[in-house]
Amino acid sequence: QVQLVESGGGLVQPGGSLRLSCVASGTIFSIDGMGWYRQAPGKQRELVARITGGGSTNYADSVKGRFTISRDNAKNTVYLQMNSLNPEDTAVYYCNAAKLRRTILDNARNYWGQGTQVTVSS
Repeated sequence: QVQLVESGGGLVQPGGSLRLSCVASGTIFSIDGMGWYRQAPGKQRELVARITGGGSTNYADSVKGRFTISRDNAKNTVYLQMNSLNPEDTAVYYCNAAKLRRTILDNARNYWGQGTQVTVSS
């Protein structure tokens, strides 16, 4: 069984920083992309940032220059460093593992974490 567990969310003042972590655990043969999505109240879930196994990244326009995604392939872990946070960043942040295979013969599928709340408020 594969689990994605996020950590690092919380309450922060505008202009502050947070670092999110997500660890994929269980029987894992390979993971293609890993990424972070967020969902604010009343809004659809949206991509924040994602990173391939080779380190290529892409970001939502709203977070470019403020957020940095990184990945430790050996630990099946993805990070999101969030700087210069503003109230519009308030949301539940979800970790995603794309095209994860538990064994070499497994079908690739997507997995999601349970989410971690990030609240930016004074």
